[in-house]
Amino acid sequence: MHNKILKNPVFIIASGIILLLVVIGAILPEQFKNVANSVYHMTTDYFSWFYLLAVFSIVIFLFGLAISKYGTIRLGSQEGRPEFSFLTWISMLFSAGLGVGLVFWGVAEPMSHYFSSPFSSTESLTADAARLAMGYAFFHWGLSQWSVYAILGLVMAYVQFNKKRDLLISTALEPVAGTNRAVKGIVDILAVIATIMGVATSIGLGVLQANGGLSFVFGLPDTFLLQVMIIAIMFIGYMVSATTGLQKGMKILSNVNMALAIILLLFVFITGPTVFILETFTLAIGDYISNFIQYSLRMQPYVGGTWVKDWTIFYWAWAIAWSPFVGSFIARVSKGRTIREFIIGVLIIPPLIACFWIAVFGGTALWLDLQKNAQIAQTVSNDVTVALFQMLEHLPLSMIASALGILLIFIFLITSADSATFIMASMTTKGSLNPSVWSKLIWGVLMAAISGVLLYTGGLEALQTASLIAALPFTVILLLLMIAFIKMMKNEIIPVKKKDIQRLKIARKHIEKEAKAKNKN
Repeated sequence: MHNKILKNPVFIIASGIILLLVVIGAILPEQFKNVANSVYHMTTDYFSWFYLLAVFSIVIFLFGLAISKYGTIRLGSQEGRPEFSFLTWISMLFSAGLGVGLVFWGVAEPMSHYFSSPFSSTESLTADAARLAMGYAFFHWGLSQWSVYAILGLVMAYVQFNKKRDLLISTALEPVAGTNRAVKGIVDILAVIATIMGVATSIGLGVLQANGGLSFVFGLPDTFLLQVMIIAIMFIGYMVSATTGLQKGMKILSNVNMALAIILLLFVFITGPTVFILETFTLAIGDYISNFIQYSLRMQPYVGGTWVKDWTIFYWAWAIAWSPFVGSFIARVSKGRTIREFIIGVLIIPPLIACFWIAVFGGTALWLDLQKNAQIAQTVSNDVTVALFQMLEHLPLSMIASALGILLIFIFLITSADSATFIMASMTTKGSLNPSVWSKLIWGVLMAAISGVLLYTGGLEALQTASLIAALPFTVILLLLMIAFIKMMKNEIIPVKKKDIQRLKIARKHIEKEAKAKNKN
């Protein structure tokens, strides 16, 4: 088993690159940070337009596909039916979508936009700024982000269930890139590097927030040493699952996590300004729909500034880097859905849930600042990691709610990392659905190490930089996947609807009657 892993060039090269980054970051942190910053600025200065156009193109493509004749094609056999009930499927999408990132940014993002407005024409810390903040937060967590997961999930599901091929991205790209082993290897290596950087960003955000929560609630020091201890606890948790096969334990942990998330959501919704939350949610949905095209293609070439690069471009890059992980998960649970059902389900329901989460948590924080002068925005501008806990402090049972929040983050870290080690091990062992313990262990170590190095060399900025740089080549792969999918669709037989069959039968009977009448004459 060890020899098989070591003979796989994708595994050797991808893990080697990550290991090299870990070593350089640990030995030369300042130089690592300087080079990363230079690459970050080069990427945002020259390619921000590319990220925006790519994600907008994916959204248009998916909606076009959903309303086309190809929307009736089923993922799997045409006679097959969904593996999971609609409600179970939605709850699985919910668990994939409600990641640690949403817990981190649910309060932090609206309050950041409220404190420093996305548009210079809107005065910060006003009611107008609050409305704009909520609408923009909805945009960042809405269907654009989910379209990136959906395109990859759709292509992977189609290749796996309809073409009976493996779950490798290079296999899905064959109609465009061909079957050359070197090209396929490069595609899979880029996919693995993008994924590990996306996962490292999410884990790093969770670790920063857990550290911020422990400092805010229990007075523990906000230090890199505490962050390393949090990573170590997370590492032990997901490695126990990965190496002992305690899949039932992980399923129980995932269910507990979902229950904790719902309890915390309901707690804030009920004890917070309930009517204000519902009105904010409704208004922000309207603002989101009316500003969708403007926000999707917004750049700042005339006025200058880095707001779009710091927020929208970071989100799109993070989603692209994270997409092989979320996309593979969505593909696995969507067998039996039609393409139309898949697109509408993935692009509408998880974003609505995410937006409602932001309305509850971010809306409560905005209300506290607007009505009670709670100064949460000021605190968040100084330390974004304590946003959730700063808001919970103004609600009843704040200590219990904050402890619940910290526990939620910890379990999210463990379950996300456990799933990610499996996906990366699968991607580097030729798409195996049962990757070896050794491959999962190696990726678990590398994932914890790269998260630690990024936190050590630059904290939040380094995490954002990692996603942005890793996502650039993978964005090209996503666009090529769309072309590959169109090529595969050309040979697909479109299912005939029952109504059309009935019409054909009626038409045939009518023709036969006319023919008989002519013969009699």
